[in-house]
Amino acid sequence: MENVMEEESKIAFKGEKMMDLLEHLNLLLASYQIHYQKVRGCHWNVKGRNFFTLHIKFEELYLNAQTAIDDIAERLLTLGKSPLSTFHDYLAQSKIQEINTEGLSEEELVGSILHDFGYLMQIERDIVTNASEFAGDEGTADMMIGFLRFQEKTSWMLNSWIGK
Repeated sequence: MENVMEEESKIAFKGEKMMDLLEHLNLLLASYQIHYQKVRGCHWNVKGRNFFTLHIKFEELYLNAQTAIDDIAERLLTLGKSPLSTFHDYLAQSKIQEINTEGLSEEELVGSILHDFGYLMQIERDIVTNASEFAGDEGTADMMIGFLRFQEKTSWMLNSWIGK
């Protein structure tokens, strides 16, 4: 009876599409880690007439990224894969680049966040397709849809702030 209970509690996804999904989740985790640090830099180094507004907005964004990072890592573990956990691996995997935020204008800081969001949303949309259509993993697809909803709305707001 104990073995039956143990088997029933496992999430059992298998196959090549699931392996691809797990690799994409680690890619997303790495990308979020670099994005998180970039937003922290924006928060610390913002200067100008919009300091108070952007300082608060950047804090909201890095706290959101911090939660997403934990959610992604825990999803990977739930699915049986160890998450990446070193900055060496994050930098090697992520296509989001580190930047030195010191001395950048308010518009440049916001633009760098919008650029990251575009890349994160691209990965998340790929994960939604892979998870729902090929791997039968609605839990991961649902998580990505939540991330997308936040980033789409925030992108609209940041683009409005820039004047686009």
